Amino acid sequence: MAMLPMARKAPEGEAAAGDEDVQSSLTEKAYRTLEELIVTLELPPGSVVSEAALSQQLGIGRTPIREALQRLAREHLVTILPRRGIIVSEVNIKTQLRLLEVRRELERLMCRAAARRASAEERAEFRRIADGMQEAAAGNDDIAFMRLDRAFNLLTAQAARNDFATGAIALMQSLSRRFWYIHYKQVADMPLAARLHGAVALAIAEGDPARAAAASDALMDYIEDFTRATIAAD
Repeated sequence: MAMLPMARKAPEGEAAAGDEDVQSSLTEKAYRTLEELIVTLELPPGSVVSEAALSQQLGIGRTPIREALQRLAREHLVTILPRRGIIVSEVNIKTQLRLLEVRRELERLMCRAAARRASAEERAEFRRIADGMQEAAAGNDDIAFMRLDRAFNLLTAQAARNDFATGAIALMQSLSRRFWYIHYKQVADMPLAARLHGAVALAIAEGDPARAAAASDALMDYIEDFTRATIAAD
């Protein structure tokens, strides 16, 4: 009887590397799913969750769930209480205002850097976003605005070429999105928000760091006013 060829033995470390890639992918999937559930209030503030229940609900192993929850805890979206469970963080106006103090400085730095460092292709994309924001403002199109806002944030982080600033602001984006999602229908002036975003995008597209920084400050002034207006709305 002919002998079957022996299976190639994987070089030492190859299988482990593959396992790590799978683990990383599952952790990212768990994080993105849980982050969306929290931001869109499917997991409302104050709700108590567990690794076991989330693992069963999402069909993802407990280790990726645990790592995703640790990342969400660093972003202040959940609080992990040893032997008591995991609690989705409450929405706190004081916390949000403190966040904006830091976000204002980082946004200004990143917009100024993007205006200096963006490539020709990135500048063309910023111009497209600026035009789209004007259209969203004219049509009061909140869905288009939110999609363009995400594209703007990602492009600014890319064009700024500053991993430290990008990493710091990433810790705030989920909290900011959840706050907007809760309150924007009650107190936000969406057309104004779109126009202010468009002004920043256009300044970056035209390579004007000073104007980009000033436009960023004007946008953050609006976001702070929006945040304070939620107190009256509540």
